[in-house]
Amino acid sequence: MSERIPEEHRGQSGRGGQTHFPESGGRHNVLVVTRGHAFQRDPFYAMFEDNLEIEWSGVEHPAAQLLFTPEAARHFDCYVLYDMPGIEFKRHGDRKPVFHSPPAFFRDGLMNMLEQGVPLVILHHACASWPDWPEWAEIVGGRFLYEPGVLRGEPRPDSGYRLGVRHRVQPVGKHPITAGIGPFELDDELYLFEVFEEDVEPLLRSDFDFTAEQFHSASRALQGHLNDSSGWQHGPGSNLVGWVKHYRNSPIVYLQCGDGPATYNHPQFRALLASAIRWACSADATAWARQRYRRQ
Repeated sequence: MSERIPEEHRGQSGRGGQTHFPESGGRHNVLVVTRGHAFQRDPFYAMFEDNLEIEWSGVEHPAAQLLFTPEAARHFDCYVLYDMPGIEFKRHGDRKPVFHSPPAFFRDGLMNMLEQGVPLVILHHACASWPDWPEWAEIVGGRFLYEPGVLRGEPRPDSGYRLGVRHRVQPVGKHPITAGIGPFELDDELYLFEVFEEDVEPLLRSDFDFTAEQFHSASRALQGHLNDSSGWQHGPGSNLVGWVKHYRNSPIVYLQCGDGPATYNHPQFRALLASAIRWACSADATAWARQRYRRQ
């Protein structure tokens, strides 16, 4: 007897619904952390589902915070962060967002993980996480500011954003992450934000014009004025859209790309993300980060 198989039974679920940790020495085991910023789930998770080099698990805040400990991290080769915790958006009244500091157990657990060398691959809006915790910017190598604030002791304006930008991404220098990846074009969101170029090793630059005239104010957006820059001033910004750095003993990768399905489905971005995970999980990346940390 032939019966139609419902769509929900034909979809992927961990390549068969795997519920055990992979054996040591096999595929890299990746923890993907989300929540705090809207995204299209199915095409996003498909990037990991289609990557045959990894096994992966997805977890959302606030439950995710319980897995930021050295004990939990020993089960994973890399954490991929596509989250934006620490911000409570307001839809009414003065619309002023509430910034929450990370819980002490999370902050301490993460810092211990970084001391041990757990790799992080940080994507797109995750650079705006934990706005009330200055050290997050030092971990990432930059900061997206939703409101004017103080960064590294200096007053800075709120950052800018631009949706649906057609731009060309150009690998720079030589690095295992960009090996074999040529220039490519994306329709994606870009940020005019604070980048600590002196502290990072560049991977990718954009040909877009990173000046205030091309972007919109994040603070105005929070006030209910989307795609608006009235009264906003911001100096020219960095066109760096990908880098590596270390924090303590951990290799850190940041990729600004990744706003939506146009990027999730782009073959060059998929190759770039897979390469970033592969490098972050490697013994070479661990040795590189430890060596840089010892030289500080």
